[in-house]
Amino acid sequence: MGLFNWKKEKREKADNEPDVSSDILRMLLSDEEVSRRTAMNIPALSACINMISDTVSSLKIKLYKKDGDKVEEIVDDIRTTLLNDDTGDTLDASQMKKALIMDMFLSKGGYVYINRVNNEVKSLHYVEPEKISFMYNTDPIFKDYKILVNGVSYEGWQFIKILRNTQNGYCGQSIIAETPELLGIILSTQKFEKNLVQTGGNKKGFIQSAIRLSAEAMEALKRAFHNLYSNSTENVVVLNDGLSFKEASNSSVELQLNENKETNNRDICKIFLVPPSIINGGATEEDKKRFYEVCIYPILARFVTAINSVLLQEDEKNVMFFAFDDTDLTKTDIEKRFAAYKVALDSGFMQLDEVRKKERLPEFGLDFIKLGLQDVLYYPESGQVYTPNTDKYTNINDTKKGDETNAD
Repeated sequence: MGLFNWKKEKREKADNEPDVSSDILRMLLSDEEVSRRTAMNIPALSACINMISDTVSSLKIKLYKKDGDKVEEIVDDIRTTLLNDDTGDTLDASQMKKALIMDMFLSKGGYVYINRVNNEVKSLHYVEPEKISFMYNTDPIFKDYKILVNGVSYEGWQFIKILRNTQNGYCGQSIIAETPELLGIILSTQKFEKNLVQTGGNKKGFIQSAIRLSAEAMEALKRAFHNLYSNSTENVVVLNDGLSFKEASNSSVELQLNENKETNNRDICKIFLVPPSIINGGATEEDKKRFYEVCIYPILARFVTAINSVLLQEDEKNVMFFAFDDTDLTKTDIEKRFAAYKVALDSGFMQLDEVRKKERLPEFGLDFIKLGLQDVLYYPESGQVYTPNTDKYTNINDTKKGDETNAD
């Protein structure tokens, strides 16, 4: 590829901005950067991320092997043990998967180093995304990169990478980077509510005086209002003749904060494709099904694609694959699916081994087709038909020849 022009990723700018005033206008118009820590202070966002990451981390990952038309599970592979139980790291498998999903949403992506010895996987080591940077070439077609961990260079295939909205294959886009305005408004609103609580819900404003006040009088007024806004129920401010209080802010009722919070919560759920009832309670079976199909399933597909590409050896990729066991997650769908299978089996539309293949179960090797309700079995290869009730075999080909003879 010729000379490589490597570029090192710039470090993220630290958030050194000073705290803004609690005034609602300045909050909404401020350019305060939303961080991972502050974003998790948003209840709806925290609930969605924890719900998704807990769901994914609770599922087992299985390894399957294709043998012609058969698919069988491999149960004695060290890689499934590392992915489901002991990773060989300080984090167990469940903690590792949860951390990866959270990093995918809140940072540049989730990263796990694959420790190989003599080309065999020995352990999996979670790496915080803040410890990772990249070197990459400038060719827009033949892209290549290296991953740097504390300055040490590694190849991309040495890591499991769980990314969202990536355009280069090594670094994704977080929710924070994707929706900074929405998250900033929600955080500002929360700060405003906090200020209302701290000040006892008193409105901000200013004192208008018909006469010039002395320094002593102004200091006395300042102390009185400071005590009033300290949320003490026993404080009161007495305004003498010639003084009047002018409001400079709206109350929480006037700002419709409760209604805005509900709208913001729904917007957060839209970002994660989570039905609001999943985190608010009262979810129906349809909501749970939608949560799995729209939100969880794409993440599972992304996850297994990532591990298939780096945990399988090249000669294994055509015959082996990892997949999540989502049986418990789709329990309701299983009942509906099996009911559909029963109709297909009873009508002869599908055969038992075809159903087992779709469910990734070992096939029985049955070579007959049911032509009736458990009383007629047809063997396509030999043309024989067996009727269990009469214990009689007939051959369709012989029957056809007899019909032709009678016709002549």
